[in-house]
Amino acid sequence: MRKPLVLLLRRTTVSAIALAGVWAPAGALALAPTAPPSPEKSRIPFTERYQSLQRGGIVRAANVSITCRETEQQSARTSCPAVRAGGSGVNGAYDMTYVDVDKDPNTYNSSRAQVRLPKGSRVSYARLYWGGNLRVGEQKPPEDNGRVLIAEPGGEYKEVLADTVVGHRVANGADAFQASADVTGLVRNSKQGLYTVAQVNVAMGRSTAGAWGGWTLVVAYENRAEPLRHLFLWDGFDTIESGVTVTAGKRGPRFAEGAGGRVGMTVYDGDHAVTGDSLTAQTTRTAAGRRRTTVTELTDPANPRDDVLNSTISDPGRTAPERVPAYARTLGYDSDVFDLAPALRRGGDQLTLRLRSPRDPAWAGVLFASVDAK
Repeated sequence: MRKPLVLLLRRTTVSAIALAGVWAPAGALALAPTAPPSPEKSRIPFTERYQSLQRGGIVRAANVSITCRETEQQSARTSCPAVRAGGSGVNGAYDMTYVDVDKDPNTYNSSRAQVRLPKGSRVSYARLYWGGNLRVGEQKPPEDNGRVLIAEPGGEYKEVLADTVVGHRVANGADAFQASADVTGLVRNSKQGLYTVAQVNVAMGRSTAGAWGGWTLVVAYENRAEPLRHLFLWDGFDTIESGVTVTAGKRGPRFAEGAGGRVGMTVYDGDHAVTGDSLTAQTTRTAAGRRRTTVTELTDPANPRDDVLNSTISDPGRTAPERVPAYARTLGYDSDVFDLAPALRRGGDQLTLRLRSPRDPAWAGVLFASVDAK
């Protein structure tokens, strides 16, 4: 096994980003060589992390930190390479091992994904989320849950420390966590390209619950050439058998009829072909003194309406952002973006998103939305 994070921090020069709850001005990255572990809670209710009305939008980069072993002896249809390519399979059926794409012998997991911004954009907010299962064939200690490494395009690794409470709970046969940090200054200075995230504290091996883990970087941007949009980012950490619900529009923003928009989510341990999970968008509008509500199930070719937690990283565009590796089936990690336009045909003054998974035990971490403003 490669050297753990503690050795990496002792033997190499790694700058640490001291990440405050409110982002710093452009280029202002405070340095903190050491920091105590972030406080942890077993359940963190979803709350609004960021909200803005501006010309621009939200993009995200995401990838996995762990996958199945290529030497897994199964049928051709369910072999590890076939499942990675999009075949049927769940993480609990495989011996799982680290993804490690960099050439640094001191990191034991690493993966890359592209932040793609329209020309002329300025980053207004960026947040990095990471998480996984600490107990599989091995048990990882939780002390490093709030620490991760990130390298901007062409840059060197920098240590990122969680700047908020870390979700950490033992349930459903897993020892699960999610941490996050404000990385606005780093992304604003570095802009678009391939970001590398390493040392996500995730366990490898095999168990009924299965190994899973990965990271998502959510980036809100301003761009004068784009429509005026409402931007929302919510986060928390909770199991979702009974559902997770977030509401935009508490103060009455207007969503025009036929408006465009997108919705994104990050969920841990969703299994392909375990049906019943869904993401719905409810729009409420007032007309002639009456309030009318429409509920729309969000779906696309990569995410069936009754199996949106199917271990995919997907986008509604024809050309998805680059990932290294670019597995079609991510075995326990979902970071998906959906077209919201079908839910906005009639407009409204309130948008409610609900993520539910009554049959497939999973952990919700992030929801975000961008909606054209009237």
